[in-house]
Amino acid sequence: MLKVKVNDKEFEISGPADWDIIQQGSSFHILKDNRSYRCTLIKKDEQAKNMIIAVNDNEYVISIQDKYDMLLDRLGLSDMAVKKLKDIKAPMPGLVLDIKIAPGDEVEEGDVILVLEAMKMENMIKSPGAGKIKAIKIEKGEAVEKGQVLIEVE
Repeated sequence: MLKVKVNDKEFEISGPADWDIIQQGSSFHILKDNRSYRCTLIKKDEQAKNMIIAVNDNEYVISIQDKYDMLLDRLGLSDMAVKKLKDIKAPMPGLVLDIKIAPGDEVEEGDVILVLEAMKMENMIKSPGAGKIKAIKIEKGEAVEKGQVLIEVE
């Protein structure tokens, strides 16, 4: 059984659906109860188990919970899977070439936050999780050591 939340409505789904689905690239053509639907996947986050889809040009935010997610909810452990972003540290020694964020900015997982030059290569340092930038502890042109705190996140 799956618990599916579409926008703000929740549904429970068990068993296979009786739909005809034809994939056409990143889109799908679905036939259900003699009605035709055109679906396109806009964004998908497999780890968070949510996605944004367009069905006949209407957008929907969908989140899915399987039986294990529901068990974690019942046990009060569901928030353990969420990454808590704390300080961002230098993954290697290098020179800060550019800082892409400012204090107060909101960042999401995967957002480029700074460019670090190491061994004559430019490395895009990305946010390991979501959070709000509290303070930037380095400046452009500064040399940093591995493990040095670069950015504080609240």
